[in-house]
Amino acid sequence: MAKPLPPLSLYIHTPWCVRKCPYCDFNSHEPQSQTLPEAAYLDALLKDLDGDLALAAGREIHTIFIGGGTPSLLSPAFYQRLFKEIQRRLAFSSAIEITLEANPGTTEQERFIGYREAGITRLSLGTQSFQPAQLEALGRIHGAGEAISAVGQARAAGFDNINIDLMHGLPGQTPELALADIDQALALKPDHLSWYQLTLEPNTAFHSQPPVLPEEEALWDIQEMGHQRLEQAGFSRYEISAYATRGRQSRHNLNYWQFGDYLGIGAGAHGKLTAIDSDGQWHIERRWKTRQPEAYLRRADDPRGFLAGKQPISLDELPLEFAMNALRLTEGVKLSTWSAHTGQAKEVLLARLQSALKKGLLMEMPEKLRASPQGLLFLNELLTMISDE
Repeated sequence: MAKPLPPLSLYIHTPWCVRKCPYCDFNSHEPQSQTLPEAAYLDALLKDLDGDLALAAGREIHTIFIGGGTPSLLSPAFYQRLFKEIQRRLAFSSAIEITLEANPGTTEQERFIGYREAGITRLSLGTQSFQPAQLEALGRIHGAGEAISAVGQARAAGFDNINIDLMHGLPGQTPELALADIDQALALKPDHLSWYQLTLEPNTAFHSQPPVLPEEEALWDIQEMGHQRLEQAGFSRYEISAYATRGRQSRHNLNYWQFGDYLGIGAGAHGKLTAIDSDGQWHIERRWKTRQPEAYLRRADDPRGFLAGKQPISLDELPLEFAMNALRLTEGVKLSTWSAHTGQAKEVLLARLQSALKKGLLMEMPEKLRASPQGLLFLNELLTMISDE
């Protein structure tokens, strides 16, 4: 009997945004004209997918995530045709989760209705803050009122699974302002909250001209107070930066963190695929697509296709690759997931964890790989130890 492969997801990248935010290191670009090349990009996405179909090998798609950029710049008609064509090529799970990232200020009631009719089941709203000064510092194009309205419009359109993205540690932010953001988000009754700290990433405007950020003591206060406020409101922290009400964890992101597989289509999209050869050997590979939108569109007529590069994950790299994802989950993952998703005996992984176990950065749970509370606070140190073991 053939060995089962890990669950398979699909990531679709939209590379355009109205304005590049100074903190953003994602593959996002301000469009060269007011009209986006929707038809050309849709055709390119489908050709891109056609080139990857052999990698899916008849497997079922469990989740889809449309990220960016700003996917809500594209029309509901774009997504209606896109999903119709994808379903002609790939089987969807009967309980498929399809997430669209949307930015307040680029949406309206009719668009939300159209996205819901297209088959999108989950919205992720890039709010970041409700405070005018913080929104201005982050270069956001929306105000607090637009963010609040967007949630109401999404609910009225029939969405019952909504995430709000919030950032903390922002320029000029105090613990009181950070908690005010959380309280405003909670008042909107989302199903999921992504709450993550601003970091100054290379190749961003903030990295070259750093803003004044809160002192370390204030950052610790924000994290501790915010975590308590969210838990008191019934949100469980299931990943370092993710909180959810019961049953509303992001299934797409869980597949990443549990080392599942995913196809990646669109400009700059990344994928991770597993294959098992006739000798029963597992081969895991990361792949990425042409990054620049204009170059990506030109590749639609190029016999080379859209692939910009690929890299196999060696057996020596595998424990760290697995741990980098699994240890983000507060409950960790079952050790059996390691074998089921890598084809390797658990002893291969356990051998790389001994120093971290001795230092108390991992929980002593024989059936789980799980960071201790201390390990979650110092995750980079923990991963360095696994890498160097």
